[in-house]
Amino acid sequence: MIVTQKITPRFVVISMLFLLLGTTYSVNAQQDTVRYVGKTLSNIDYHHGQLSPAVGVHATQIMRASREHADKADGFGWTYNHATNMAYWNNTFFIQYLSNPVGEHIPPGQTVLMTSKDGTTWDKPKVLFPIYHVPDGWKKEGVEGVAKNLDAVMHQRMGFYVSKEKRLLTLAYYGIAMDEKDDPNDGKGIGRVVREIHKDGSFGPIYFIRFNKSWDQSKSTFPFYKQSKDKGFVKACDELLSKPLVMQQWVEEADRDDELIPLKKQFKAFNYYHLPNGKVVGLWKFALTSITLDEGKTWEYSPLRAPGFVNSNAKIWGQKTSDNRYATVYNPSEFRWPLAVSVSDDGLNYKNLLLVHGEISPMRYGGNYKSYGPQYVRGIPEGDGIPPDGKLWVSYSMNKEDIWVTSIPVPITETVSDNVHDVFNELPDGDELQLWNTYSLSWASTKVEKKNDRKKYLILRDHDAFDYARAERVIPFAQKMEASFTVVPEQNNHGLLQIEFQNKQGLPGVRLIFDSDGLLKTKTGARFNTITKYEAGKSYTVTLKLDVTSRSYTIKVNDDKESTKIFYAPVDGFSRIMFRTGEARTFPTPETPADIEDYDDLKDTGKEIPEAVFNIQSLITKAL
Repeated sequence: MIVTQKITPRFVVISMLFLLLGTTYSVNAQQDTVRYVGKTLSNIDYHHGQLSPAVGVHATQIMRASREHADKADGFGWTYNHATNMAYWNNTFFIQYLSNPVGEHIPPGQTVLMTSKDGTTWDKPKVLFPIYHVPDGWKKEGVEGVAKNLDAVMHQRMGFYVSKEKRLLTLAYYGIAMDEKDDPNDGKGIGRVVREIHKDGSFGPIYFIRFNKSWDQSKSTFPFYKQSKDKGFVKACDELLSKPLVMQQWVEEADRDDELIPLKKQFKAFNYYHLPNGKVVGLWKFALTSITLDEGKTWEYSPLRAPGFVNSNAKIWGQKTSDNRYATVYNPSEFRWPLAVSVSDDGLNYKNLLLVHGEISPMRYGGNYKSYGPQYVRGIPEGDGIPPDGKLWVSYSMNKEDIWVTSIPVPITETVSDNVHDVFNELPDGDELQLWNTYSLSWASTKVEKKNDRKKYLILRDHDAFDYARAERVIPFAQKMEASFTVVPEQNNHGLLQIEFQNKQGLPGVRLIFDSDGLLKTKTGARFNTITKYEAGKSYTVTLKLDVTSRSYTIKVNDDKESTKIFYAPVDGFSRIMFRTGEARTFPTPETPADIEDYDDLKDTGKEIPEAVFNIQSLITKAL
């Protein structure tokens, strides 16, 4: 299928506005301004930004879009999926997101829900708010055309609200886009809807909680919430409507003069957190920030760019963490990659920048306003639940196509003090990957499993023609070290496993490959050198001794003779060991056009390939 995009960048004007706005204020005059005081910056030439990873991050793809295999995806085969919101309630994770068949602002649209008990295994998407038909003949003020066989599209920056009586409300917004260029968030849509999610997982009726004043309410499909006979539900809605900080999240879709919203300027994607002194930090797109002393009724200054922060038109998420510190998660560039986290002790001064998600999956399907990268990150807002594991949980879309959830251990750190002695069968159940960073997909998983020999392995499975599974272990920095790992490949005629020894910035000096031709190879510059043949089902223990000063290493496989090799690229030392079931990728680059005309879907988007399985039994390191 060919999806044509003929659009112009829609953020140029607003970007210039925010740039001017950010320089209009003296940062020294605002003592309570959020700021980045660290020295680390992201290098956009790399998808990982050359950032050190936060240790123990587990990134999981929970919905892989597929038009050809809808039963393995969302059940609809829709390929535009974006704008997640999260909550944790009734010992359950909740994520809702927007979905359209092909592209942004192109109807029909709906909002779907996914749930999980552990944050790793997720139920199939269920429709929360269905397709809504715009009455034929409807005219939108200021826009040419008349609605005919037109459905609404959905848009919301807020997805959940937990009331004081612990009732879980979920919300969404029906907007009207008369064509692919029309903005459904112009305050001239239909309105915001709400329904309750019950403890047994069932949904209450759908009601409107707020109409746009341009909408003819007599044409509404759903009733106004005040008509509900459930007094507790009405009370929960009234409670929500009484909170300025909650209402501030509605500003983009609401009437431009909505009395419920104190700050009416179109600053986008609002979120907030409280400081110990009762002040509240507000964050918006472009890393705009302000402070409120009265729970959002008024703001101390018009939002300005947080000094030192680098962020463009993707969202920024901020929250207090379980160790009484604070974290912001965002794309630290003018692009939507990488995804990173920064930590603050006081909620104002952010001191570091660590990697959360440094991969960009291929965009398999074209579509209106689709952007590359892990983007539009959202965590669990204050009041909407606290997971018992103490981790920082965030959700986001990849390329506005696939849905991801990631857990970040707290305290957030980039270093480990001990060398690795991970024999997976000997580690406590559930804690095997505590210090591992994993990148696990629906069709290429990274997880600990028991095999037929009743032993536990870290298993990388891959039948995804476009992406790969990945596992990475941060190690103590070393210039001379020994590393030993044991792998059992289940095939030797397809698939591959690459093992890289990387420096702090993720740059590899040594790469080994269990290749699809049955050979174990090492990269020697532009070429490869064969170490040995390998067989399916056989165990291979690979031992390396690495020396940065001589830029060389020795390698030994099982009881074979040791040989000496040269690093294929120079590094200052080693801080990470990575296992990956695919070739490293560099597309897109900073030069890749943001708005692609005549964009084709990738070839064979529904292709399935034979599964390749690599069982990692152990990884052991020591300094020399």
